[in-house]
Amino acid sequence: MDKDALAELFASAALGAPENAVGFVMWRVVHRYVREIDQALAPLDLTHLQFQTLALAGWLNRTGGPVTQSGLAAAGDVHPIQVSQLLKTLEGKGFVARARRTEGDRANRVEVTNAGAAVLRAAMPLAVEVQHRIFGDEGLPGSTLLNTLLRLDNA
Repeated sequence: MDKDALAELFASAALGAPENAVGFVMWRVVHRYVREIDQALAPLDLTHLQFQTLALAGWLNRTGGPVTQSGLAAAGDVHPIQVSQLLKTLEGKGFVARARRTEGDRANRVEVTNAGAAVLRAAMPLAVEVQHRIFGDEGLPGSTLLNTLLRLDNA
């Protein structure tokens, strides 16, 4: 395809420029956020995905009810195999423990260990700082940006 045909394609079928496309801008912002979270959490031996999985497990564990791998996958909208791999890594680091709920039950219960709670205690302020640095007040609870994203997530 020649440059004139490409120019026509973008003039007629696109929004004019990549920065006019919400998906493109979100893609860039998400990747920046993940890079910065990864950098902030590196001293704690956590990646963004490990942190998100551990934080979600902690959030779900806070009520004392059973938390399963499939429940984590559903709550985080993450593929169950990816959750399994993340839990294996977190278990190897001593941050979570997986145990059978009852004999014959196929679902493993996921529990945050004391070491996991300690690393979460150290990681959460770092994640909040990155979020605030990138999103400012628009990342705070009740903000227009957060409310819009929540509405889109629940649509």
